[in-house]
Amino acid sequence: MPMTAPEIETLLRETFPDAEITVQGDDGVHMAAHIVAKEFIGKNRVAQQRMVYAALKGKMDGASGELHALALTTKAPE
Repeated sequence: MPMTAPEIETLLRETFPDAEITVQGDDGVHMAAHIVAKEFIGKNRVAQQRMVYAALKGKMDGASGELHALALTTKAPE
């Protein structure tokens, strides 16, 4: 079953409770997320994206994942 934007945001908020999070997409498969989180301070983009994937708790894993594609924009607050 495809994931909705609110479901993705809920998962992300568990790991990044104080972050600015915007999740967009309406087809339930190809989504986009913009995350500004203090947890990203001192981390490069790859590390930030790995943190996001970990927060999704396997929902993007393999061909049977509930989320096929998630375009990510991540950054630390300024």
